[in-house]
Amino acid sequence: MKTGNELFDRTVLIVDDEALNREILGNILQTQYKVIFAGNGKEALDKIRSGKELVSLVLLDLHMPELSGFDVLKEMKKDGTISEIPVIVLTSEKSSEIESLRLGAADFLIKPYDLPEVILARVRHSIDLFESVKLIHATEFDKLTKFYSPKFFFEYAMRFDQRYPDVVMDAVVINFTRFHLLNQLKGRNFGDEIIKTIANGIRVVLKKTKGIAGRFGSDSFYVYLPHRENYDCFISEINAALSSLLKTSEIRIRLGVFSDKDHSCSVVQRFDYALQACNSLRSKSGIGVCIYDEPMSQKEVFDAYLLQDFEAAIEQKQFKVNYQPKFNITGDKPVLCSAEALVSWEHPKLGRVRPDLFIPLFEENGLVTSLDRYVWEETARQIRKWKEELGRTIPVSVNVSRVDIAAPDMTDFICKIVNENGLKPSEYMLEITESAYTEDSKHIIEVVENLRSLGHKIEMDDFGSGYSSLNMLTSMPIDALKMDKAFIRNIKPGNKDMKLVELVLNIAKNLEVPVVAEGVETEEEYKMLKEAGCDIIQGYYFSKPVPPSEYVKFV
Repeated sequence: MKTGNELFDRTVLIVDDEALNREILGNILQTQYKVIFAGNGKEALDKIRSGKELVSLVLLDLHMPELSGFDVLKEMKKDGTISEIPVIVLTSEKSSEIESLRLGAADFLIKPYDLPEVILARVRHSIDLFESVKLIHATEFDKLTKFYSPKFFFEYAMRFDQRYPDVVMDAVVINFTRFHLLNQLKGRNFGDEIIKTIANGIRVVLKKTKGIAGRFGSDSFYVYLPHRENYDCFISEINAALSSLLKTSEIRIRLGVFSDKDHSCSVVQRFDYALQACNSLRSKSGIGVCIYDEPMSQKEVFDAYLLQDFEAAIEQKQFKVNYQPKFNITGDKPVLCSAEALVSWEHPKLGRVRPDLFIPLFEENGLVTSLDRYVWEETARQIRKWKEELGRTIPVSVNVSRVDIAAPDMTDFICKIVNENGLKPSEYMLEITESAYTEDSKHIIEVVENLRSLGHKIEMDDFGSGYSSLNMLTSMPIDALKMDKAFIRNIKPGNKDMKLVELVLNIAKNLEVPVVAEGVETEEEYKMLKEAGCDIIQGYYFSKPVPPSEYVKFV
């Protein structure tokens, strides 16, 4: 009697030209298996091929008309689609065993047959072994690329190290940046073609260099190969392969490498380092290679140190909020009009840590929202304190990241700290980077419109560094454009940089919003910007960011 779901019934094909033998074996096996029959080798092959997904085992007599059992074994061995199906040979000739094994037989049943329990045990053992191997093969390889799956990739890499401990191996991580966007724009089938094409490029290189490859996630590949000094071969092969599918500007391959010459760390650690090197190229466009080296290792330790100390730094107020003045330059003399709140870290052991060292790190690790809210609260309290001490308001702008905007309670939090400190929303301005508008423009525009309706002024920060189209600008709710400092750095009368500045000023004029130029450092830059019609200036020409006590001298 059968048990369990029929969907998982195992099918056994009994092949024998003698009906009595088929009947004897059928009666024994049908208590536990679905049994089908063939009376000769040709019929057997037809049934095996047509039911290759269903046949779990073949019981095969060796001496039959048309095609012998040996012929069936030979044909199965040649056909890769059925070669793994286990075969138990039925024979009365002990001498046939060696030839049968050579042709791929898994076991033997000697005529006259053993007890039914022995036959069932041999059949069950062969089927279990077959299904285990089949299951391993199903999980061993990525279906799309035929590269190793992650678990098997690391297993084979570790085995290689054990067998060849003196060979210097490189861990390589290859990634296609913004693959998810390509999937969304052109569909999953096109995305699959991209992945298969990258895999083919990698395969071409590995045929020459030797090594193994695995697919990790949707858009990353791990490669383990003998050490080499140059990785242009991977870049060129992948680039050439993708050129038939993508424009050059759409190819965004990055590659991270770690070479462990003394085998000082595990295979998994090596690929962690290679991944870190690869991720360091994330913000860079086009194709790039990064080798994990000692400076990167030191940075990793430094970053870990900062992450470890973050909570204590918030609690102990090690983060200091400084204020950089902004001057309106539309009149005869510059007039102080507002400030920007900027944060630095006064670390008890490391000293002053620059914001460019910790802000990207906190953005990557999800801590930036806690830091920003700390700065927002400190700034609100400082504006209130200046009002009480000076009898006047100094409007201050704070930075808002795209991560902040994604938080559902962001607007409520801003309103709470403004109200708690008795401020007007117009005294508390918000700077949102241009790139944030392009991440999820619909949601951000809704949030910003709500904040403006409450009375807050919104400045688009780093304008010109992102990718917003002129058409998008007409729908973006803003009260000022902050021109990215990269525009200012090389301006000279009549050069291209100055013409770009003039273009931004014209755009702002048409939008009827003022322009804030940040990063102004020299008198020449100041005069050129004033003459071109810039409204507000911020930068070292007037002052670096200073503590609240020093800022008072500008009032």
